[in-house]
Amino acid sequence: MFDITQLHGIIPPICAPMTDDGEIDVASVHTLVEHLLNGGVHGIFVLGSTGEFSSLTARQRKLMLDETVKAVGGRVPVIAGILDTSTARCIENGLEARAAGADAVVIAAPYYYRISQHEIIDLFRAVKAAVELPMLAYDVPTTNIKLECDTMVRLAAEGTLVGLKDSSGQAEAFRRVLLATRGLTFRVFTGSELIIDSCFQMGAHGSVPGLGNVFPAEYVQVYNLSRAGDWTAAAALQDRLLACFYELIAQGAPGYSISSSALGGFKAGLKLRGAIRTTRVAAPLHSFGPAEEQRVADVMRRHGFLA
Repeated sequence: MFDITQLHGIIPPICAPMTDDGEIDVASVHTLVEHLLNGGVHGIFVLGSTGEFSSLTARQRKLMLDETVKAVGGRVPVIAGILDTSTARCIENGLEARAAGADAVVIAAPYYYRISQHEIIDLFRAVKAAVELPMLAYDVPTTNIKLECDTMVRLAAEGTLVGLKDSSGQAEAFRRVLLATRGLTFRVFTGSELIIDSCFQMGAHGSVPGLGNVFPAEYVQVYNLSRAGDWTAAAALQDRLLACFYELIAQGAPGYSISSSALGGFKAGLKLRGAIRTTRVAAPLHSFGPAEEQRVADVMRRHGFLA
């Protein structure tokens, strides 16, 4: 049994592998999990933004969750996204995550209606009481609601939350939460794959990097170098990953959205590394074809991540 209050390190938000007809590719879920675990990751986050949770059907979400937990087999913690548009739906998702064997859940503000910080507090308390699993908050811009520092401190102090994944991109606010929760049982993770060495210097406990799907061992190395205090080497590797990232997510054909291009870039990288079988993403996003996949291969080769 994991002590979730000691959650740390690199916890990639696992991509959702798909077959050519748009179903969850169960075999690739298992090979992807092995790819991540072989890279030394410290946990896996399933049904996050990089996992296309909002595009999957309820049946597909359940299958992705069940197969991820099964593939991990208790070797590292599995935290499950239960993001939705209402308290009742978040509770349903949370109970499903508990039944599947997830070790913790991740919740954000609802992503349709704009709600107040008081309503967010009510939501998080209700879900925690019903689901009875350790719960982390997710500060993500797509909800159009910023999780305020005072809200995090209040919920951390009372035990409703055990941590935060901050993908807001607001470094000052991130540092303020780290400072304000120091001394509490509260784990703070950056959702950025681009500045994790800097976040570790601030005191972050770990990172949930989307690009960590493609480069798990490399992100674990950034974490280990940071822990060892070798900030120069950590920064050098982070710089390489950052440069590769910006090219990797820009290889979609004209007319592709940034979401299609980013997810396509991740999945093309995973296909090149033998972790999944196709670059299919859930419609209405556009999927990569051979031309885009070749451009991703060229990017990875140029940055020294592919022979």
